[in-house]
Amino acid sequence: MSELLRKSVAKEQHEQKIETRTGLEPIAGSTFIAVTVFAVLVAATVYAQDKYSLKSPGGIAFSDFKGYDDWAVVSSARTDEVLKVIVANPAMINAYKANVPANGQVFPEGSMIVKLQWKPKRSTEAPFAVDVPDVFRQAFVMEKDSKRFPKTGGWGYAVFNYDAASDKFTPDEKSPADCGHSCHLAVKAKDYIFHRYQKR
Repeated sequence: MSELLRKSVAKEQHEQKIETRTGLEPIAGSTFIAVTVFAVLVAATVYAQDKYSLKSPGGIAFSDFKGYDDWAVVSSARTDEVLKVIVANPAMINAYKANVPANGQVFPEGSMIVKLQWKPKRSTEAPFAVDVPDVFRQAFVMEKDSKRFPKTGGWGYAVFNYDAASDKFTPDEKSPADCGHSCHLAVKAKDYIFHRYQKR
């Protein structure tokens, strides 16, 4: 009788081990899937933020201009090779709306402006001749910080080039913090800014 009892207890313990192991397998599988999904999301986030880790040779961080893709449009321009859209941060837009620099005032510290540049192409959809943006080429940035850039009217300049094949930005190695100053001297009276805020 005791032998029968011993075998019965042993069988029950064996079945419990099988149930425990089977019950844990889905948990382990779920844990693996959750960890994998988390790793992919982290990698995607890091990749998406990669451009904001860049700095120009002059020390201007791309991260200073984070959110520029949502900034208001100031103006646009066009050359034979490049289609340009100029955007500015809220501080600069507010100054524009207060009639800076036409009122003789300068843009406030912290003002930022970005010139976004595309290679144009002829539209194949419009029923009339019109050029539209094709491949994005670069972001030319300016920021107002008189303490950091006292020799260039308070403005720092940088260029971040974009390569469509790799989908990556790189700082232009030929653009020190004063890279645009010599060109912008022509509009010193307008606080070194070419574009006025266009009526809309």
